[in-house]
Amino acid sequence: MATVQSDISKCRICATRFAATATRHQPRPVVWFEPQARILLAGQAPGARVHAAGKPFWDASGTRLRDWLGLDEAVFYDRSKVAVMPMAFCFPGYDAKGSDLPPPPICARTWRAPALATLPDVRLTVLIGGHAMKYHLPDFRSVTQAVAEWRDHPPGVFALPHPSWRNTGWLKKNPWFAAEVLPRLKLAVSEALND
Repeated sequence: MATVQSDISKCRICATRFAATATRHQPRPVVWFEPQARILLAGQAPGARVHAAGKPFWDASGTRLRDWLGLDEAVFYDRSKVAVMPMAFCFPGYDAKGSDLPPPPICARTWRAPALATLPDVRLTVLIGGHAMKYHLPDFRSVTQAVAEWRDHPPGVFALPHPSWRNTGWLKKNPWFAAEVLPRLKLAVSEALND
């Protein structure tokens, strides 16, 4: 496992791609998992603040996500409990208009299988955003549908919209998410950590 973590930390596959973005940044993989983890957070890619901090969900999205999960910072950032494994380990950068670029698919093709293989004790997988859902759910059609059909996913799998402020409108249009999904998610998180 340490070899996989070390290899991901040294990865520079996307250096040329990132240099061509509006941000012209260098790769900085954010590797945050240990084999004992019981919860896997499968996200999209680090944002600019996470890139700068080197710590996953170290932004307003992380505050919202921790609330959704019912976790405080100490437990959330305990790698032996919670693994954070996005579809791309590096910040992809911004386009010329300042929008987030999607996670480069080469990252998941290169690192996802070997990284997931190091997590034998995962009891709960939380898919965050469309990119993670497309990878993990073979019948994925839309974020709203994947989140709404939470009862139909394999046991121990939840799909969530990205906790970004950009999705505040989605949350207002879909009040069932807070009423139905979040209580069951919090229970699943508690069960996964306390079994």
